[in-house]
Amino acid sequence: MIKVAVTGAAGRMGSGIIRKITEQDDMEVVAAIEMPNTPLAGKDAGLQAGIEELGVEIVGSEKLEETLKASGAEVLVDFTIAHAAVNTIKVATSCGVGVVVGTTGFSDEQMAENVKNIKDNNVPAVISSNMAIGVNVFFNTLKKLAPLLYDFDIEIIEAHHNQKKDAPSGTAMTAFEVIADELNRDTEEVGVFGRKGLVGKRTPEEIGVHAIRGGDIVGDHTVMFVGDGERLEVKHQAHTREVFIAGVIRAIRYIPSAEKGIVSSMNDVLGLE
Repeated sequence: MIKVAVTGAAGRMGSGIIRKITEQDDMEVVAAIEMPNTPLAGKDAGLQAGIEELGVEIVGSEKLEETLKASGAEVLVDFTIAHAAVNTIKVATSCGVGVVVGTTGFSDEQMAENVKNIKDNNVPAVISSNMAIGVNVFFNTLKKLAPLLYDFDIEIIEAHHNQKKDAPSGTAMTAFEVIADELNRDTEEVGVFGRKGLVGKRTPEEIGVHAIRGGDIVGDHTVMFVGDGERLEVKHQAHTREVFIAGVIRAIRYIPSAEKGIVSSMNDVLGLE
């Protein structure tokens, strides 16, 4: 039985993850973490998630270390915000707890700190900008297409709900980085994030990345490869957050057998090339 701690336990993703874990035969929720000094402290995580009582009380993140140690958690799942997640990963790894992280918006410096903490504490980890199984097949498809369509113009368009705080999405940025890497292009030089005014004609090397925010869009990502007289579009649409949670469950299940001290990706979890 894999013992799992969930941060952001009362949020939409956290609650959904808790519900899904309770449906599995090989894992259980042993800790539920919320923001520091949360008014939800002491409430049952199961009842808060809309299911039966689990006997696991929500605690504030100021008690993260003691909670992880007392609960015997083996894996911590984090879907929160970048600056909070960095500290959560630091504490969890120092406790010898593996991590599954779907939080987006990390700066290069923050990600470097995450990687260092995972390496220094020799724990297993999965970090992915998007846990959806289909999205990771989407990334894999882009990796194979980019070298074939190297002379096409490439544009990335993402759309999310109006509550999303970071832009472009982590998934769009991963798509951008995958394509740029396959084409040996420097992301610092070729990325164009939206266009306004007299920007001049498009260069052959640039890769456009554009963000749309509105309503309750769960997550749409489209990559357009545009040539003379033809266009190929690769698209993934998430209809429900359940698609991300399905990937989280696979990632949790992967952690016990994952190589320690490195950051695994969903490619590793899914066995993709």
